Amino acid sequence: MTDQEIIRLILQGDKDKFRFLVENYQKMVFRTCMGFVNNKDDAEDLTQDVFLQAYKSLSKFKGDAAFSTWIYRIAVNISLNKVRKSPGKIILDHIDSFLGTDNDNKKSFTVAETESPDNILIRSEHTSWLKKALDALPENQRTAIVLSKYDDLSQKEIALIMNTSEGAVEALIQRAKKNLRDKLSRK
Repeated sequence: MTDQEIIRLILQGDKDKFRFLVENYQKMVFRTCMGFVNNKDDAEDLTQDVFLQAYKSLSKFKGDAAFSTWIYRIAVNISLNKVRKSPGKIILDHIDSFLGTDNDNKKSFTVAETESPDNILIRSEHTSWLKKALDALPENQRTAIVLSKYDDLSQKEIALIMNTSEGAVEALIQRAKKNLRDKLSRK
């Protein structure tokens, strides 16, 4: 069954079909929210908010774009609203888990036994600098980078989600990379 068919059935009164949309898009929405808030609990709450908003607004879905694009837009907007309300939060803490410096240690990453304490400290400092640089990016650049690098979306998909042109997305990503290089080179 396609998304359009599921949506049609929901709008005709079969509310239970919404669970199919949740099952199909929950991981994607969670990953996007996590890319903005860096906290599993917050990302789970935001994911619920996204689906609640999508459910309430489903009658407004016109089908001009894919449902995935529509729900990405909702996820980005809700995540950005959360970040705006929590200005002290650092963006993209998930980098810690990739580098093995996360406090929760939810993703098990073991430091090689041969790695020196100095190397661990240096890596930790670099991670901190990178997080601060990402946090300092303008909102539109941060959104483009999160969708590009974290969700691995194409520029065309990002353009649809951000409601802009592919050229603008490319420029945002390039500016974000330049800003990151500039900020990190000052360290």
